[in-house]
Amino acid sequence: MKNCEYQQIDPRALSTPTPTPPPPPCAKRKSQRPRRKWEVFPGRNRFYCDGRIIVARQSGVLPLTLGLILVTSGLFFIFDCPFLVVHLTSCVPVIGGVLFVFVVVSLLQTSFTDPGILPRATPDEAADIEKQIDNSGSSTYRPPPRTKEVVINEQVVKLKYCFTCKIFRPPRTSHCSLCDNCVERFDHHCPWVGNCVGKRNYRFFYTFIVSLSFLTAFIFGCVITHLTLRAQDEKGLVYALQESPASVLELVVCFFSIWSILGLSGFHTYLVASNLTTNEDIKGSWSGKRGAEDSVNPYSYSNIFTNCCVVLCGPMPPSLIDRRGFVPEDGDPQATPQELDLPPFVAKNDTNMEENCQDFALSCTA
Repeated sequence: MKNCEYQQIDPRALSTPTPTPPPPPCAKRKSQRPRRKWEVFPGRNRFYCDGRIIVARQSGVLPLTLGLILVTSGLFFIFDCPFLVVHLTSCVPVIGGVLFVFVVVSLLQTSFTDPGILPRATPDEAADIEKQIDNSGSSTYRPPPRTKEVVINEQVVKLKYCFTCKIFRPPRTSHCSLCDNCVERFDHHCPWVGNCVGKRNYRFFYTFIVSLSFLTAFIFGCVITHLTLRAQDEKGLVYALQESPASVLELVVCFFSIWSILGLSGFHTYLVASNLTTNEDIKGSWSGKRGAEDSVNPYSYSNIFTNCCVVLCGPMPPSLIDRRGFVPEDGDPQATPQELDLPPFVAKNDTNMEENCQDFALSCTA
């Protein structure tokens, strides 16, 4: 067994370790990646491309819509256009391509654009409303009033209180139950485009359904022409269908969809000319269905051309939700999405609400 030799170590040769101070409490918090507001958005929406794209959470029908358009148009360009270019004119694929681009671009703009979502009130603003309403000093809870009445173009308009967003909805605003958001100039929630249709994307939606009507009618007419010419050349419709089975599929899809698309386009053309929304037309807000026979639409300019220009050609309003903004660092990280500091749309007290509505009424009169 070997002997173990030990050597004494001089304690002075060892350097005394410097004690490391504990990290400040906020060091861990500051090292975290700053969150953007779309990550804690309270509505039922999905965000992509770092908040640049917003769609409804229930957007499963949108791929079906896009797929039907791509498949039908692709079959048309592959199987019908070559025959029509030779026997008819070379303008057929050009016209079809222009219409196809209009349809796809307008569909994506409708689906990925903020429809006009209004930010929710902060807890302090919601408490301020209740405090102003319950000014009697009573400790019992009193819910805010459900409506307020304002005058727009000599017409009484009721502003409803949203218990979810804690705000008085501006005129023509409604709360979408599917997206759980208050949308300005709410028209309807369209599952086919996977988004609400409101103030900021209605023009894209109208362009989509009108261009889709032209594209469907164009493909339908070209397919019939293709089969007719082929039947004349080959002396038989059955032989023509056997030679181009894809045209039969296009014919069936276009035949069952053209009627609903044309009807939808005509209905929204009427709404645009009257400066109405689908929500207002269904509820009969200005048609006397609610017993007010003398009620008229206060938003109409009594001119079809002016109404169309206001709805379709007006300036694009900015988005009111700062979805790509950062959550304040001094905010409570455990706060719920409703407690985040989102920019309010309007002041939530009675005085400012009345002043804003009066200014809106004067602008509509002008």
